[in-house]
Amino acid sequence: MNTGQSPSRPSSQVVVVSGASSGIGRATAEAFAKTGAKLVLASRDAETLEEVAEVCRGYGAEVMTQRADVTEFAQLRDLAVSALAFGGRIDTWVSNAGVGAVGAFHEVPPEVHERIIRTNLVGHMNDALAVLPVFLQQERGVFVNVISLGGFAAAPYAAAYSASKFGLRGFAEALRGELTPHPGIHICDIYPSFVDTPGISHGANYVGRRLSAPPPLLDPRHVAARIVRLSRRPRPTTMVGVPTALVRLAHAVSPQMTSHAMGAFLRGYFRRAERVTLTRGNLFAPPPNPGGVDGGLRSGPQRATALVAGALVAGGALALLAAGSGRNRRD
Repeated sequence: MNTGQSPSRPSSQVVVVSGASSGIGRATAEAFAKTGAKLVLASRDAETLEEVAEVCRGYGAEVMTQRADVTEFAQLRDLAVSALAFGGRIDTWVSNAGVGAVGAFHEVPPEVHERIIRTNLVGHMNDALAVLPVFLQQERGVFVNVISLGGFAAAPYAAAYSASKFGLRGFAEALRGELTPHPGIHICDIYPSFVDTPGISHGANYVGRRLSAPPPLLDPRHVAARIVRLSRRPRPTTMVGVPTALVRLAHAVSPQMTSHAMGAFLRGYFRRAERVTLTRGNLFAPPPNPGGVDGGLRSGPQRATALVAGALVAGGALALLAAGSGRNRRD
């Protein structure tokens, strides 16, 4: 544990961020640091965490780092105890850790499926289980679940990832129901669309093809800004990026059509993509190159095609709605 300090501001939030070493987690840490928050940063990679902490201290934040694997509840319980000792309270806990694997379900080893569920679902439950006793004692607190577009529409060739995200949405809804008698405690889900983070290159790859993400890709800093806003003005569900809203709508109208269309699109992409070596990525150990905030996928051509891609998604959603409306009129 490292508690290197710089002067804090009296009105600072005390914020815990899990999965803080890269991508959305790192962007979120930096965004809170700029507000003067008192930060507790956690991930499996202690060395990289300290690099993130130094950047945040440069913005004037007081920062503590602690190595923690979200799949191990005891480590998160210790993290909550340390955060309380450091900040005197916990105002916001951002549950952000996540991993993934791309590959045909039957070709991905069972231990890989299990690891994804343990990180993306059980890990977020462990985060909540660690901090909820603190929130209940305080009678206030904000818990932010970083989910994804995948919480509303399944991704073929990422079955365990899809199961974890659907499960996480159900978990959060159940928890909100339990906490109704405690209006000062908020469970906030945030659903970004495709984000340009190092997570894509860090993921496990069982298709042997170079992976990317379709435009428009979000800047992780945009997602981080929404998380900071949620800590101040909590709400149950926040969608970030037009594709999330459109895919949610299309999936509500016809889940089968959206999953079939996505499966066909991915099979075509895999046929064309460059061959690469199979890898387990960062599932069982931190990546050798954490990669910072950005994934490097937001190229000029991608930005130029973003509006076209958005228009196609919108058109597809509207077509599905029209088809559904027509069926309803005929029934």
